[in-house]
Amino acid sequence: MDVTGIKDMAQKMAEGAAEMRRFLHARPEASWQEVETTRFIASKLEEIGFKDIKIGADGKPVGLVADLKGKKDGPTVALRADIDALGLTEESDLPYKSLFAGAAHACGHDGHITMLLHAAKLLYSIKDELTGSVRFIFQPAEEKGDHSGAHEMIREGVLDGVGAIAGMHLWSHVPSGKVQWRAGPVMASVDGWNVKFLGQGGHGAMPQNAIDPTVAAANFILALQTIVSREVNPLETGVISVGKLVSGDVINIIPERAEMIGNIRTFNPDIRDKMEAGFRRIADGIAATYRCSAEIKYTTLYPPVINDSALAELLRDTAVKVVGENNVEESPMLMTSEDFSFYQKKVPGVLFFLGSGDEAKKTTAPHHSPRFNIDDDVLPTGIALMSSFACAALEKLKNR
Repeated sequence: MDVTGIKDMAQKMAEGAAEMRRFLHARPEASWQEVETTRFIASKLEEIGFKDIKIGADGKPVGLVADLKGKKDGPTVALRADIDALGLTEESDLPYKSLFAGAAHACGHDGHITMLLHAAKLLYSIKDELTGSVRFIFQPAEEKGDHSGAHEMIREGVLDGVGAIAGMHLWSHVPSGKVQWRAGPVMASVDGWNVKFLGQGGHGAMPQNAIDPTVAAANFILALQTIVSREVNPLETGVISVGKLVSGDVINIIPERAEMIGNIRTFNPDIRDKMEAGFRRIADGIAATYRCSAEIKYTTLYPPVINDSALAELLRDTAVKVVGENNVEESPMLMTSEDFSFYQKKVPGVLFFLGSGDEAKKTTAPHHSPRFNIDDDVLPTGIALMSSFACAALEKLKNR
């Protein structure tokens, strides 16, 4: 089926897609707790006619994979949606606002689930035209950081036999209906760190009898920035942020410890290694300079999202057919992160963005905001994009 036919089919799904998205929005489940969400997805796939469904990851009944085999033998293309919510309380008057305090779909994953389920329904209806197979990955725990759902799904074998993978992210920073794509680096890596400077407590009036870890912490914060400004090539990009600093409780006591947490981001794996090495060296050096000791915990989290150039171009060509040349643009490089990057370390992949920002509909709140919402009118566009790209990618892989 050509793209025009796919677009027409997707548009006919608009009402049902909006209804499903709002149902899911009201019932968010945080990372590794997506039990009911997984059951819901499985039930909808079974209604469509899917038989080959595998549920679970990391020993938990969350996340699932479903395969659709075309009539003709050929390669396998995977489509991925993340399904978890964030651990925050929604602040809105929406009739479908979250039913649960402390959980909210504040990043668009409810829309991702909805679009991939409807893409599965659409592709199932034309399976006899597919020259290969499509694997639908509904992934838990994208937001978890140190316990990535993508990493665990890969361990479950979701990429076995897969020749290419695509993921789509709704993006409130982009006008509704526009598609952003990019070849090469798109989103940054992210690593988390925790440093404790341990000194010797004492009276605030007699600092000579104490070892002040707060002074070490203050100098450490300033020295950290020299990694980016003086150790990284100015043509490269890096960010070091301090997210929290805790030291002491009262005005006249020098505390025994000062603790900080933060993150480091870059696009270049070599720069990522250089920043970690510089971070550790400065922490130890500052501690020695100010007579403290340092306890360092450094956690590598997500790699950078680096899109395969050929797939990115194929995505762009597909998007032009779906939304028109004027609605397709190159994405800027983003310092935010996504665990889709783990899939790309194993197979060629492309992550792209579908704009859902509309001032009149109040859908421009930033991601991870308690007032976040998406424009349901873009759901058919997302369904058509994913479905059309899967067909195009199967043809491309078949002809390699």
